[in-house]
Amino acid sequence: MLVGLDRADDAAVYKLNDEQAIITTTDFFPPVVDDPYDFGAIAAANALSDIYAMGGEVLFAINLVAFPDNLAHDILREVLRGGAEKVAEAGGVVVGGHSVNDKEPKYGLAVTGIIHPDKVKIKGGAQPGDVLLLTKPLGVGVVTTALKQQKASEEHVATAVTSMKQLNQQAAQAAHLAQAHGLTDITGFGLLGHAYEMASQGGVDFRFDLDKLPFLPGAVEYGEAGTFPGGKGNNNLFFAPHVTFGESVSLLMQDMLWTPETSGGLLVALPPEKVEIFMENCETAVTVGEVIPGSGHIWVNK
Repeated sequence: MLVGLDRADDAAVYKLNDEQAIITTTDFFPPVVDDPYDFGAIAAANALSDIYAMGGEVLFAINLVAFPDNLAHDILREVLRGGAEKVAEAGGVVVGGHSVNDKEPKYGLAVTGIIHPDKVKIKGGAQPGDVLLLTKPLGVGVVTTALKQQKASEEHVATAVTSMKQLNQQAAQAAHLAQAHGLTDITGFGLLGHAYEMASQGGVDFRFDLDKLPFLPGAVEYGEAGTFPGGKGNNNLFFAPHVTFGESVSLLMQDMLWTPETSGGLLVALPPEKVEIFMENCETAVTVGEVIPGSGHIWVNK
């Protein structure tokens, strides 16, 4: 077992031989958007992301389904179609699954991937002097919450859906080409929670430049209106002792950074001289901070 329960990483990795290791992970959740096909594709991209966060490629996946008996099967068919087509886009195939009757729909995948044992990317590899890059904008949590509250514009929702459906495959490939030291995907713990996991495992500190952090269109405005998901408070309570905000960082922006993301991008730590290589192979990436000596603390300055 190369990566197991001894540290909190994105997926388990088991070495088969000197050339191959298996990556395994799972994730599922209730709908975050109204369209069944989009929900299936988003849930699949989110589950597949942990394979990419380890630097791997997708082999196959198994559906995980909870569905009410009072909803039309056409809805479920569209959810599964969205998931299957996203797995196919990743180069994999859905090979089965399991379903249960539940009052609330839920969907996701158990995913199996593959990687060379020497090429596994872990959370804890960041080194002082590394540059931090983020490959997708933040703010999905507030946009989808605004959607649930019927406050979101169609244009903003469409942009958020496109972001959530985007695979992290290209970003993972860029991480190999740029010899990234560490990476993780940004999901339920929000940017700061996942950054803390990376920093603490690497025995370093992360320093973010707030002005460089990208947000989805409309996200900050919805945050101003208070459309935050409940997970924001949980992330704040759990990770706050490990985060220091500069005096000029507003409470609104602090809340935005505590907010959970769904199918977010990769946070990547790599040497400064490799940034150009990464960006050439992942056009959505932006520089958002740096790695400094420390012991697992996150600093956010403006």
